[in-house]
Amino acid sequence: MPHDEATRRPDPRPTFEQVVADYGDKVASIALHLTGNADDAADLTQDVFERVYRNLHRYQPGTFDGWLYRITRNLFLDRVRRRAQVRFEPLPADEWRVPASREPGPADVVERATLEARLEVGLALLAPDFRLAVVLCDIEGLTYDEIAHTTGWPLGTVRSRIHRGRKTMREYLAAHPAQDDAPAPAPRERHD
Repeated sequence: MPHDEATRRPDPRPTFEQVVADYGDKVASIALHLTGNADDAADLTQDVFERVYRNLHRYQPGTFDGWLYRITRNLFLDRVRRRAQVRFEPLPADEWRVPASREPGPADVVERATLEARLEVGLALLAPDFRLAVVLCDIEGLTYDEIAHTTGWPLGTVRSRIHRGRKTMREYLAAHPAQDDAPAPAPRERHD
């Protein structure tokens, strides 16, 4: 009888439809941050879900998020390796506009769009491994341990890549201030 009970238990793996419904937006967001381009992100997202569809029967119940992140990471890094140079373009400001509050003023909208555009360009300049580490930590909110588990990197490597990625981002932001932060041009002398 115990053998019959074991065969009647439902499959603990999610269905493909559940995966798409539960993780579609998250994978698309990660793909956009990793690629820096809406078209490349859509392609990467499609490739991730195609891989999930073909391999869902192989998934052994455990940390599904980690399995999905590893697939996304591996496909992204494969694309980077295949291309000698990845084309990065900052997203148009309209695609990044997320209100800081429910009713932002015009200055809030402009400031946020400017910062996010600068951050996106800075992310695009990072080496792929550093970009992946920063995106998983600072955008997706994973802990260092979760990133180590997801990527297969040693914890020290995770810490180093996040530190170096953040340092590079700070240096970029300092070297490329927003227009409001830039020093005003010196007044011209009039020669009448």
